[in-house]
Amino acid sequence: MPQFDLPLPELERYLPMPTDEPDFDEFWIETLDLARRHDLAASYVPADALLETVDVFDTAFSGWSGQPIAAWLLLPRHRSGTLPAVVEFLGYGNGRSMPYERLLFSAAGYAHLIVDARGQGADGRPGVTPDPDPEPPTGQHPGFLTRGVTDPRTYYYRRLMTDAVRAVEAARAHPEIDPHRVAVYGHSQGGGLALAVSALVPDVAAVLADVPFLCDVRRATEITDAEPYAELAAYVRSRRDDIDLVFRTLSYFDGVSFAARAAAPALFGVALMDEVCPPSTVFAAYNHYTGPKQIRVWPYNGHESGQIFQQRENLAFLREALA
Repeated sequence: MPQFDLPLPELERYLPMPTDEPDFDEFWIETLDLARRHDLAASYVPADALLETVDVFDTAFSGWSGQPIAAWLLLPRHRSGTLPAVVEFLGYGNGRSMPYERLLFSAAGYAHLIVDARGQGADGRPGVTPDPDPEPPTGQHPGFLTRGVTDPRTYYYRRLMTDAVRAVEAARAHPEIDPHRVAVYGHSQGGGLALAVSALVPDVAAVLADVPFLCDVRRATEITDAEPYAELAAYVRSRRDDIDLVFRTLSYFDGVSFAARAAAPALFGVALMDEVCPPSTVFAAYNHYTGPKQIRVWPYNGHESGQIFQQRENLAFLREALA
């Protein structure tokens, strides 16, 4: 796949107007207030994961509407004092899977909370958290991107982003985690969730957003036919009268709007051959990001982004941000 988006000098200047509605902040204040009316009920049950250097806890907490969300908490076995933590959100279609798939951050000395994605987990990495909210009356295209998309109050990502905020609260509630040194991390959908948290929990210590999804969404649907943005195109292709309604809903969940409200130090990753999260959509969020920021550009990579090279950058960034 060749580079298909704007040239890099134009990407570095690309600054689309945010699409957020006037009640954006009110909507999210109300959303999180509704969630916090339920007890967090965070639990950390020791689990035998057959690992010798990491302690694993089968974790649960209350997310949207008090619904239980599963996670894994990994702690370095040889530890003293409270630990800095990384809360990880997952890519589209993935569940928390098995704890031994993600040992990097605990090996680096961090507490690591791996958060299940409600209703997801059929894409090779299984999950255990259901999405019990009833299906929206308007139906949806297969996938998650159009579930409830005609109303921000019923949209799937309202629930998922609320779960992400509550996950940070669950990490901070653990007695061995320093609540002032909690970072958020994710790739693709997980990067989009990390951006949402950067605005909704503005005192997180650091943000790692690798090729974040759900940024500059309307442009994404216009320049790529890759999944999962293709789900949106397919939906409005058959519901022509709903186009404005759909994109109004999406404006409450766009990473550009969250980036414009962020304060924590952030490291982005972008790949210039990425058809799934086109580089201009990533730069749209990066250029609007209001906290201290850096970006790593991978010119010849697609949605895999920098992989082990980005992880090396992430570890170096965290060493400084969580010191």
